[in-house]
Amino acid sequence: MRDLHCHILPGVDDGAADLDESLRMLQAAKAAGVTSMVCTPHCRKPYFDFKAMWYAFYEFEDAADGFPVKMGFEVNYEKLMELGMQWAQSLAFDNEPTFLLELSVGASPSRFGDYERTIFELQGMGYQVIIAHPERYMAIQRDVSLAQELVDMGCELQASADFIAGGRLGAEKRPAIKMLKSGLYSYIASDAHCPEHYRLLAKAIHKYGSYLR
Repeated sequence: MRDLHCHILPGVDDGAADLDESLRMLQAAKAAGVTSMVCTPHCRKPYFDFKAMWYAFYEFEDAADGFPVKMGFEVNYEKLMELGMQWAQSLAFDNEPTFLLELSVGASPSRFGDYERTIFELQGMGYQVIIAHPERYMAIQRDVSLAQELVDMGCELQASADFIAGGRLGAEKRPAIKMLKSGLYSYIASDAHCPEHYRLLAKAIHKYGSYLR
């Protein structure tokens, strides 16, 4: 099982504080059945330091002792607009045409038109766009058809496993289950910020993995 969204790199965002915690998370990931992972530190304020994140990846990769890891980023839409689309190649998964895009939690449905233009541009550059944790976005919580529109555009949707415990913001469980049972998700990822999140991943995959596209 590949975990394509986690904050396991040491000391670069609100995930692992240091390498010791990164390695505890790695052990928890293995116990949950993870066999490879994409490390996806935040590309958003206040965390984004591109060089430091790559250095942290190399440190973690060395310490992971052969466990298959790949570098990527969880790219916040607003930060991408600030950086410019010329950054897309540097922020996609390393040597893979995949782009993990985070939308704004409180965005209104009308804002989704802006997202569509950016998604189409990324797709035109050759990227498969994965939308991170749509169950967190208030507009989708109110109207799941917005998630269906993203899928119809060719996006893949990724649930963050903590939905099974209510979610990071406390309102994600109901919309996540609704979207899972509607067959809208392609992935459940840990979005791990600590070892405990891998226990939630194992639980979410066991209970809802059969609903993935």
